Parts: sequence; structure tokens; C-alpha cells
Amino acid sequence: MSEDEAESSSSGAAASEPKDPRTIARKYQLDLCKRAVDENIIVYLGTGCGKTHIAVLLMYELGHLIRKPSREVCVFLAPTIPLVRQQAMVIADSTNFKVQRYYGSGKHSRDHQAWEKEMGEYEVLVMTPQILLHNLRHCFIRMDLIALLIFDECHHAQAQKRHPYAQIMKEFYNNADKHPRVFGMTASPIIGKGGSNKLTYTKCINSLEELLNAKVCSVDNVELESVIASPKVEVYFYGPVGHSNLTTAYIKELGGYKFQSECMLRESVCNFNESLKKLKSLWRLHENLIFCLQEVGLFGALQAARTFLSSSSVSLDGKGADINDYANKAMSLLSRDILEGPDADSFDLETIEEPFFSKKFAVLINVLSRYRLEENMKCIVFVKRIIVARVVVQILQNLKCLDFWRCEFLVGCHSGLRNMSRDKMSSIIEKFSSGEVNLLVATSVGEEGLDIQTCCLVVRFDLPETVNSFIQSRGRARMSKSKYVFLLERGNHSQEKLLDDYITGEIIMDKEINLRTSNDMFNCLEENIYRVNDTGASISTACSVSLLHRYCDNLPK
Repeated sequence: MSEDEAESSSSGAAASEPKDPRTIARKYQLDLCKRAVDENIIVYLGTGCGKTHIAVLLMYELGHLIRKPSREVCVFLAPTIPLVRQQAMVIADSTNFKVQRYYGSGKHSRDHQAWEKEMGEYEVLVMTPQILLHNLRHCFIRMDLIALLIFDECHHAQAQKRHPYAQIMKEFYNNADKHPRVFGMTASPIIGKGGSNKLTYTKCINSLEELLNAKVCSVDNVELESVIASPKVEVYFYGPVGHSNLTTAYIKELGGYKFQSECMLRESVCNFNESLKKLKSLWRLHENLIFCLQEVGLFGALQAARTFLSSSSVSLDGKGADINDYANKAMSLLSRDILEGPDADSFDLETIEEPFFSKKFAVLINVLSRYRLEENMKCIVFVKRIIVARVVVQILQNLKCLDFWRCEFLVGCHSGLRNMSRDKMSSIIEKFSSGEVNLLVATSVGEEGLDIQTCCLVVRFDLPETVNSFIQSRGRARMSKSKYVFLLERGNHSQEKLLDDYITGEIIMDKEINLRTSNDMFNCLEENIYRVNDTGASISTACSVSLLHRYCDNLPK
């Protein structure tokens, strides 16, 4: 396995003193752990309530099953690489177990002997689910050697999807002679939009329980209120949105530039696939510029064009000269009505009006201005698009009225436009924790699982797309007297209804956990599994297409 796929966390095994995680555990954590020892459970608790520590307690209680020289291990699954690294560190710091973490592309997969050696040396294996699924299919790892199987962010296991979490259970857990103890963790067992339909929530919860062969458990809110702060929800209205004549003119001219570049691309590129690839890059660039123009304003669209041009060396799906030509024309157009010079990027509050800034962005500036003088203030602004995260930070860094805020953007590792490395992500989160940075503009990568503490203001520049996103982003505001702020367009009833659905939906979900109104479940995707008796390796419906692709890639060209 390549160096970036397997990294050893600092092992507590060499520590001189034994570590006992029970000494810092809260009563409800000990109670839930006791229940998890006896049966498979899914812990449903909000962000910051210490779900990971319950998992650590469970490892401690079942330690006799995994401590060497036992052949059995604990496998801790986390859906993203940053989470794998974070959780491996927490486990190593909290226990004396030998911990190893695994992630990466899988290009240098180990064989049976290598994994046997790995499992003979380490007691807790923290990995992305795809790595476990891949090695179970090759029978390099066997389910009967896993004593404890932990699913972090377990709501990803859905009956109607083929997420690796679901496939691990369907293909291997259900067909194993000896089953591991299963422990799931989630801040929301619902992953969709939710709404006010009780049956949807019930079916989601029932299906998750069925798939993981576990019971959803939670804690009374009264007990949590004494230890966990809940942020106050505030709504700020903007608009209503009505684009200025100048904005409409920009959109029309940009459409003309796009058409010209399309014609040039079709004439200059003979290869159909290459032409289509470049056209898609052009359409994506154009659509992003229009989106930034409407959502952030003229300065936002201009910064987006500059960002694309500055990233041309790390081309977006093969950006060509024709696409650069479009971006250059767009930049000239968008900068036509903006003063050039040394202070062109440094703005005063008086400038914050349409078309330079959208009404929505102006309200964001107002919110950030309002909280800038509060002591030890830290804020996360959530946006949907990577390009918006980048341009918002670039603008905020140049606003004189907001020089209190020290900004960075946080996006995923595979986000195009100069991918943010894992080390860069870790560095930014560390700076935020220390206070060197006090404002993060983040995409959904900042919502789920990452240990971003000491935040007291969360702003949803864009509304969450799911109940889970609503709950996860709220969980970032953990400090006392925190605020959870939404920006809504005045008179936009669909936005108001969506927010109401999330709030009421969470209440319904809490009730359904304790008192089911139905036994209904979603239909589970069926799997046809073929197993090689001699080796134990298997293939299923879920992996058949990718296996064919891999076979075709190895055929002589």
C-alpha cells in the first residue's frame, strides 16, 4: 500500500500509564455505551455531544476481544479522509490501543498476507469504507475477524443507494457466519429534504435500522441542554431580488461571448470527445460567472473570472485557448464599470449596492459588521459552490469595514480549481481553532464531522439542501450564546417553507425515534452475489460495471 494510503497514528500502546476514557465520560455517554455492549445501536446525537467518545468507551469495554494476541480487530469507518485522520488521532489519544489509518486511491492494494500482518499488529483500523469493501470483496479481510464495526456518519447507509456502508452490510455482514458488534453514529438519520410527512421520517429510520441491524438510540434533550449549547436561530431578509438593467445587460453580453466561443471550439476541434469536453468546461465557466453575478454581484463575477484565469495552468477539464478567450472577454466586460487602480479591490460600505454587490451579499456584510466587535468571535459562512467560497473570501479580505475578520475558504480535496490539499485543510482548521483565522467560508465539507470547535456564529449564505445539512451546519456553533443565521429572500415563500420544514422536521424526527407511527421501510436494492469458493473472493451487482471497466482498461490497445 502506498505511503498516502496507510499512516500510523501515534499509538497509545507505548504510553507508560494506562488510559481510561471513562474518567471524562458524561453519564449519558456511559449509559449509551452500556447499551452498545449488549446490542447493536445507532447513536443519534447532535454535533458536539460526544458520539466519538461513546465509540471510544465501547472499544475500551470490548478491549478483551481485540487486544493482541487476539486475531480480531475493531474497524472504524469514516466517509472522508479528513475524518479518518481526525478520528484515528482521537482514538490514539484516548486509549492504549494500537491504531492505524488507511485511505487513498487503492492503486497499490495489499494482498492477503500483508493484511494478515497488519491485523496481527494493530488493534483498531480506521479507514474509508471503500477500502474495507474492496478488501472484503477480495477476501483480504474477513468479516469474522472484525469484533467491532463502527460506522461514523452512518446515515450514508441507505437502502435505496449503493454507498459502501450499505454494500458492506448487504454483501458481507448479512452473509457472515459470525457477526461483529455494530455501532453507528449520526447527527441525523434522515439524509433527504425531510418535509412534514411523518411517514418519510419513519421509513428512513426503519430502513437505517434494518440495514445496519441496529436500534436507533438517543438522549432526552433536557439532559443534553445542561452540557451542550444550542444556538439561537435568526433570519435576515434581503431583496426581493430584481436584477438591475446593468446586470441584465452583462448577462446578455456574456451569453454572446459564450456563443462566439462555442462556434470557435466546434470549428477548431475535430475530435468529438475533445470538443465536448471543452464545451462542457466553457458552459461550466459561463454558468459559474452568471451565478456569481446574480448571487454575489459584479465584484463576485469579476473575481470568479480572475480565479478561472489564474487557474488555467491547472486547467478545468482541459481548458483551451477558446475558453481562456471567453474568460478574458468576460473579465474586460465586468471590469468596465469598476474603477481601476491600486485601490480597485478595496471597498467602502458606500460601494455595497447593486450591481457591484447583490442585495443578498449586502445583508451578509451587514451581519458580519454587526458581530465584528464581539469578544472572541468566530464565524463560519456556508455556501453551496466552491467558486462562491473563493470569491467571497477574496472580497471580504479587501473590505475595509470588515478588517476585523481574518478569512480563509474551506473546500474539499477534490474540488478542481487548484485542489485544496489535505494538509492545507488541516492547516486552515488549526488556524481557525487557534484564532489566527476567525472566519471560514466553507462548502458542505465543513458541515460533517470535522472537529471545528469554538465557533459562535454560523451563517447560511445558501440554504441547506437537506435536513441533515441543516442539523450538521448548526452543530458547528457550539459556544454558549451562539447564533445560527439564515439569509432569506423577502417574499420567497418556497425558501420560508423549506426552512420551516427543516425546523418542524427535526421535531418530527425526534418523536419518531421514540414512538414509531409505522413499520414501513424503503425497498432495498437487491444484490446478486457470486462467490469463489476456493478463495472466498466475491463480486456483486454493485461492482460488476466498475469491474468491466477495469477489465477493458487492461485490454491491449
